[in-house]
Amino acid sequence: MEAYRPAVSLAILCCLFFLLGPFSSASKITLPSDSHKVSLALYYESLCPYSANFIVNYLVKLFEDDLISIVDLRLVPWGNARLKGNDTFDCQHGPGECLLNTVEACAIDAWPQLNDHFPFIFCVEALVYERKYLEWESCFEESGLESKPITDCYSSGLGQKLELQYAAETNALEPPHKYVPWVVVDGQPLYEDYENYLSYVCKAYKGAALPKACSELSFNQIYEKKFIHPVCYKEIPVPTLSSRTISTVMSWIQKMATSM
Repeated sequence: MEAYRPAVSLAILCCLFFLLGPFSSASKITLPSDSHKVSLALYYESLCPYSANFIVNYLVKLFEDDLISIVDLRLVPWGNARLKGNDTFDCQHGPGECLLNTVEACAIDAWPQLNDHFPFIFCVEALVYERKYLEWESCFEESGLESKPITDCYSSGLGQKLELQYAAETNALEPPHKYVPWVVVDGQPLYEDYENYLSYVCKAYKGAALPKACSELSFNQIYEKKFIHPVCYKEIPVPTLSSRTISTVMSWIQKMATSM
């Protein structure tokens, strides 16, 4: 995967804040078109590089040309994690992924408005994409959000409960998910064609005012040619983390667990 330039991610994050500014007030107003919104769900895990790539380079396009106005977006940070019993679980990419999955679940719970939690999650995933996720705490400052709601959520056990709820939702998917990112539009999974999700969203939208961006898409590619994009499969093990990374992650977990 190509290295992601820090200057680019910062520019996109700034642009995202600009785009979400006007959306913040509009999101609190119920419009007639709301009943025609297309359901878009992303089932993912925080350290899967293909999940990060999708969020940073593809999902962010929803906020261009007002496409978010026709979408009901749901983020589910669980992915290929496995339940162990006694309300415990393991994550495919190790304890660091369990931590960041829980942090992102806490962000969604603490800041339920999309225009609040998405910039934070975008920032974390941009660092994952850059292979700099050890710097994830910088996203509080980048997004202008306080860290206390997240540390309280994690240390109180609420984050674990949120993750178990996401586990139940993910494990109940029909058809079952096979990998991440697993993108679902109006209940239908897109399989390996997930990066083409905007074409499916525009095709599914039944409202009167079709966003300009939709008119520029070729819907024929949905049926004529489906592209295969990389994914993190459930059954494939991942490389062992370095001792430095494991040490850093364990210190995070200890700090988060004792922050109250």
